[in-house]
Amino acid sequence: MNLALFILSIVLMAFNLVWIISFTPMVPDQEWAQKIFYLHVPLAWVGFLSYFFVMLSGVSYLGSRNLKYDRIGHAAAEIGTLFTGLVLITGPIWATPIWGKPWVWEPRLITTLILFLIYVGYFILRNVGLYRQRVALICAIVGIIAFLDIPIIFASVNFWAAEIQSHPQMGMSKQPSGILAPFLFSLFAFTNLFFTMLFFKIRVLYSKDKKDNYV
Repeated sequence: MNLALFILSIVLMAFNLVWIISFTPMVPDQEWAQKIFYLHVPLAWVGFLSYFFVMLSGVSYLGSRNLKYDRIGHAAAEIGTLFTGLVLITGPIWATPIWGKPWVWEPRLITTLILFLIYVGYFILRNVGLYRQRVALICAIVGIIAFLDIPIIFASVNFWAAEIQSHPQMGMSKQPSGILAPFLFSLFAFTNLFFTMLFFKIRVLYSKDKKDNYV
């Protein structure tokens, strides 16, 4: 089962990359930079999905004090922070040829950076030497509070004036033909990768807790 899940993730991601590189259409005025869209948006989706799991796990831990929920939250937080970091890397790669510079201090970028920095603090808290249950409690609270930034990220394009917005606002229904199918497949492949990574990371954290007699 574990091996099958791992192999499936590799196959899906390999197929996804081949489809993106070789068979997605070039968009006028963007060319190769546009292909980052098929990675950048799914990366953001997985990051936000991960933080949703962190929030749910935090609520569950506060209600039960069961460390299995802390392990789920910890695993999801690691994945979310990794993928959000990749969002902040792939964004400037796209922006450099499109905007003419890698970074613009506009609402969606700022709120995403804030979310990433909150989770940097989250992992600092996990390594300050507090006893296990206290760390789980604090991180559950931080994970719940941090999730409040995600609706702000989505709504940020409506909070500020249009002239300071730099992100494309075009809906998927308005995208050129041939873009929607590979985009949806990429979302599926990355979502599968998320659950695979979550499953394996939870097992690693369970083994550590068992070794330390917390299970």
